[in-house]
Amino acid sequence: MNKEQAIESISNAIEAHKAQMVKIEKLIGGFPVESPTSVSKTKCEFGKWLYGEDTGVQRILGDQFYEKLDKQHEQWHMEYQRIFNVFFKDNKKSFLSKIIGSRKPDSLEIDKVKLYYSELTQTTNLLLQSLASSQRRIIAMNEAKFR
Repeated sequence: MNKEQAIESISNAIEAHKAQMVKIEKLIGGFPVESPTSVSKTKCEFGKWLYGEDTGVQRILGDQFYEKLDKQHEQWHMEYQRIFNVFFKDNKKSFLSKIIGSRKPDSLEIDKVKLYYSELTQTTNLLLQSLASSQRRIIAMNEAKFR
């Protein structure tokens, strides 16, 4: 991965996490969402980049920045999973409803999800700050670091 690709990848990660928050807002508002984000931190688009062996992200960012991103990203997915479970994880759903998408939670569940969303927003903001900091770090690096 060269410097330009690293900068672009982080920009894409920032936009992807913002888009995930919009998807969650839509769910809370009662709108269907296609292809929800994976609850696995290694299977979302950002996770594939962050943990991909061929990207060299850890080498480029250094252990301290990488570990901070990893912890924040893992926290994000743990908090997101609570929301995901309310809308998508229900063993009683029919095969057809699994294909169509999310189920309609009751008002108590929506109240819980709003609390979860509030916490997830804080975690998202921290993650976005770390990503922006990592991007600034990469911009300041010498091109030789990427060879």
